[in-house]
Amino acid sequence: MNDVAILLPAFNGQAELERTLASFREESSVRVLIVDDGSTPPIVAPSMRGLDIEVLRLPANGGIERALAAGIDALAARGIRYAARIDAGDLATPQRIAKQRAYMEAHPRVAALGMWTHVVSTEGAPLFDLTPPADPAAIRRVMLMRSCFAHPSMMLRVDAVREAGNYRAQYRAAEDLDLILRLMQRHDCANLPEFGLYYESNEGGISATKRRTQVLSTLRLQLRYFRAGNLPDWIGVAKSVAHLVLPYRALRRLKAQLLR
Repeated sequence: MNDVAILLPAFNGQAELERTLASFREESSVRVLIVDDGSTPPIVAPSMRGLDIEVLRLPANGGIERALAAGIDALAARGIRYAARIDAGDLATPQRIAKQRAYMEAHPRVAALGMWTHVVSTEGAPLFDLTPPADPAAIRRVMLMRSCFAHPSMMLRVDAVREAGNYRAQYRAAEDLDLILRLMQRHDCANLPEFGLYYESNEGGISATKRRTQVLSTLRLQLRYFRAGNLPDWIGVAKSVAHLVLPYRALRRLKAQLLR
């Protein structure tokens, strides 16, 4: 799998990063690009069996959007075709990379491929599962109503991402939705209906400022791509407005109950 690389942006959190990388279980060696976004002390590339790890150091902390964009450009320069996203603290299921690459090879119209996700607490206790639609047509219909992708579960075609304008900071904290919506203008995006990720939900790490920024960015994207004749788009806008006016913890509890 020389044309695939795990893309992991990091700002501090050396121990969490190492735990995440140790979760990968693949039959072939996999390349890893860690984008160190100005960590203090700097991230150190761990030595792990089956992983060829490189660290790209950015001169200062510029945010995840710029770190991801720099990572995509670096992978393109190295001839990598597929970028497999994950974040420090999350865990991969066995053979995730091989399964996603095989799907992408068999479906050349698909530019981005997610997987179903187990959401767990910081202690690893199960909270709920994310099982969004798999089919590109179904995703297009509800793309502004619900989150159709767990960003750290995704595999991306590097050339398609760069052609679409790469990650960008125009929509802070919603850089993944911004990219997906641009990719879907020329490509398909899909989910592999298998669990590929354990996503760590850390409410203590989510500030009110970041949450509001994310919701406002999402609402701006919803209005930009809004389709008046598509009912899910109306529902999506209403949900974003509700997120702006209702307490975060109440919404999290409601979401967890609905997804059980």
